[in-house]
Amino acid sequence: MYTVIGPVQSRTLRVIWMLEELGQPYDHVPALPQSDSVVQINPAGKVPVLIYDGTPITDSTAIMTFLADRHGKMTYPAGTLERARQDSLTQFLLDEFDAALWLAARHSFVLPEELRLSAIKNTLRWEFEKSQKQLIHRMGEGDFVIGDQMTVPDIILAHCLIWALTAKFRVIEPRLSKFLAQMRERPAFRRAVAE
Repeated sequence: MYTVIGPVQSRTLRVIWMLEELGQPYDHVPALPQSDSVVQINPAGKVPVLIYDGTPITDSTAIMTFLADRHGKMTYPAGTLERARQDSLTQFLLDEFDAALWLAARHSFVLPEELRLSAIKNTLRWEFEKSQKQLIHRMGEGDFVIGDQMTVPDIILAHCLIWALTAKFRVIEPRLSKFLAQMRERPAFRRAVAE
């Protein structure tokens, strides 16, 4: 049994969605970041945290990779060229999509008001749109990021696109809009957001 800690309105959604896709049972504790209960488990106070066998695992991507490897689903085998491509696309999404959205969030409501730079969001929006064009050229031919198999980067991309729309970042590539619509229709996604 897994325990997932963090609210669904955060990167915790990625982990819950992954568990739903894998068909694995879990307990969900929607504790907020920086709350005492989270800091006791993760001194950084960040969510999500996955507890497995009494051990906390932090960072949504590390958690999803652990789950995919452990259950042998939603990933390509380690040491294969397909896994190298999967890992490369995962890093691209974290560097180009997730990082821009997180920096915009920090300058919107996370940082103390006197440290926020609202003008930076224009640059981040421009970078986000440029990154979409780069991603389209790296995606496979199928319905998912790499091709015909759903993998870890699919959840990261879908979550980032949802986050982008909430943050008023435009999704300019029709293929990405279609991808997001398909991902939102997945039964596992619907169960995850209903948590």
